[in-house]
Amino acid sequence: MADLFVKICGLRTAPDVDAAVAAGADAVGFVFAPGSPRTVDAATARELAARVPDSVLTVGVFRGQSVEEVRRFAEESGVRGVQLHGEEGPGDFAALHAEGRTLLRATAERVERCGEYGEDLLLLDAPDPGSGKPWNWGSEDFTAPEGRWLLAGGLTPGNVREALAATGAWGVDVSSGVERERGVKSPELIRAFVEAARGT
Repeated sequence: MADLFVKICGLRTAPDVDAAVAAGADAVGFVFAPGSPRTVDAATARELAARVPDSVLTVGVFRGQSVEEVRRFAEESGVRGVQLHGEEGPGDFAALHAEGRTLLRATAERVERCGEYGEDLLLLDAPDPGSGKPWNWGSEDFTAPEGRWLLAGGLTPGNVREALAATGAWGVDVSSGVERERGVKSPELIRAFVEAARGT
């Protein structure tokens, strides 16, 4: 699946970013949500984003933060995408749409299609995001949403092919599954994940 969209999230250092870009990631994510071991400030994210070629989407990840705070962090960091992962509604996406950034909606709920809230990309995550615990994407009750959606939650180099076969996802998102310890990425695991996801 050479055209599979791959996002590597929770990057905090230059080697992390360089490894993701070299592996062929389509997007890299910087966590601005407070309380995560992967959280970075806007200045750090700006330095890291400057290392990323235009062909790779840079995404700021937010959770339960105000539209004003999202705007400020996005502007100060220079990210070209915004991922909202909380209780945000269609109004929040509409308010951010004029900014011209790619909008990602992350949710643990099952939805019918990408775009219901005005998002450009939909991300289906585990109920406990960032924990590394997979949800039951292999369930017979699972129905894939329509459109451009990314599977996330507990993915690793060892299970991503199985997950893709079970769900038919348009793309995948990984964070803890490419870490050697909580919050610390492994360039080797990043490379292995992208290769496994794309079957290369």
